[in-house]
Amino acid sequence: MRAVIDIGATSVRMAVAQIAGDGSVEMLESLQQGVGLGRDTFTTGRIRLSTTEECVRVLRSFREVLRQYRIDHPDCLRAVATSAVREARNRDAFLDRLYIATGIPVEAIDGAEVNRLTFFSVQALLREHEALLSDQLLVVEVGGGSTEILGFRQGRVAFAHTYRIGAFRLREMLEDYRQPQAQLREILDSEARTGVRQIRETFRGRKSPVILYLGGEARFAAARLGAKQGGAVQRIAVTRLAKLADEMLGYSVDELVRRYHLSYSDAETLGPALLTQVRLAEALNLRYVYTGTPTLRDGLIAEMAAGSAWTSDFVEQILASVQEVGRKFDYDYAHAEVVVTAARKLFDALRDEHQLSFHYEVLLIVAGWLHDIGTYISNRSHHKHTQYLIENSDIFGLSGEDLKLAALVARYHRRAVPRPTHEDYMQLDRSRKLTVSKLASILRVADALDRGHAQHLRDMSVTVEPDRVVIEAARPGDVTLENMALREKGRFFEQIYGRKVVLRPSRRGE
Repeated sequence: MRAVIDIGATSVRMAVAQIAGDGSVEMLESLQQGVGLGRDTFTTGRIRLSTTEECVRVLRSFREVLRQYRIDHPDCLRAVATSAVREARNRDAFLDRLYIATGIPVEAIDGAEVNRLTFFSVQALLREHEALLSDQLLVVEVGGGSTEILGFRQGRVAFAHTYRIGAFRLREMLEDYRQPQAQLREILDSEARTGVRQIRETFRGRKSPVILYLGGEARFAAARLGAKQGGAVQRIAVTRLAKLADEMLGYSVDELVRRYHLSYSDAETLGPALLTQVRLAEALNLRYVYTGTPTLRDGLIAEMAAGSAWTSDFVEQILASVQEVGRKFDYDYAHAEVVVTAARKLFDALRDEHQLSFHYEVLLIVAGWLHDIGTYISNRSHHKHTQYLIENSDIFGLSGEDLKLAALVARYHRRAVPRPTHEDYMQLDRSRKLTVSKLASILRVADALDRGHAQHLRDMSVTVEPDRVVIEAARPGDVTLENMALREKGRFFEQIYGRKVVLRPSRRGE
């Protein structure tokens, strides 16, 4: 038995599920109570004490349900909060209060984590609906504080973007104006178009995508406009969606609550969110959009069922997104491939020494593929440009902390090793500093093995001996240039692992 809790901008929701031994999921119960966290955060920047205590009350009621299901082990429950909590100035005090009052640890997750959970939530849906398997699919959720977009190209994740465009932010803008009601709707429309413009610029020149909208507003639209009642995916004409948005914006919040039995917070965001969906579809010249039923809670449950967040399929999607970044900055694919292959062999051979998990092997691979993208800006100090580009790229599945570590590993693939004068490195705790050094020293050796970008050492073997690491080429050939590079780049490796690196040509000819 498993349970998940999602603290969003307008509601606190919980789902309880039974996960079978084969990973199949049976949803047992779903609960929801409206709480206006978004209104607090996106208007004042802080969560009010009264709102905090309302959340406490809701979580206490949920805890009673958990007791009935005998869900009491920490591994059987995961509780997360999204942008309304993450962006609040008193976030830590809010989360501490929830834990003290209820014993439920709540984690404020970032946009990258939300996109990862969205991926888990829509996997089954994409497999079952051929209409969504287009050349380019955008899975979009317009939330209270941000709009999350997960992009698929031919069924693989290509990118993940988070935009600070949300229904509560639009509502907040309206309250800054002192205008008649008729003019307020024009202002809201103008602000929605302005927000959508930055999204449209991201996709300028690309083939028109298919859009799948998620979220409460999308489910509301599907219930009123969808052809198949209760279907997991609904196809809706943009013109009909526009009429629905216009109709909802014509009602006051109180009228929406009475007419459609919405919570006050959901009623506040309904019109602005639908309008944003319409303007995005129009900006991309779409006649139809799709709506889907998956939720963040579905993603959390699916992750629990998989038994690990970093499944092989998930990592494959990360690396597909990495390739998109590499192509964007004109990386040398052949060179990067040799470096990644060598880095993985070294990482595997040294497992007993570095004691790092598969998670960090993936970060090493990311750094290996992208270590030279800084040359897109300039050959001079390109390792520093690489660090900046990786840290500021939208790579699916990697948190801000993951990006920072991968960027530093790539930054140290050449020139200076980590020093006390390097501010970004010094901000890490001791454990992460050691992790960066372990991975960067491996990457330096791997890069040296293709110093001339000629791919002489596509195949090699690695043997760890007591005082050295021996790399042997699979085929005969001259490795003079690579040995010269190793003399320069191998010093850091020797400092970290206490072993010299020895490269020798194949002995097959002897």
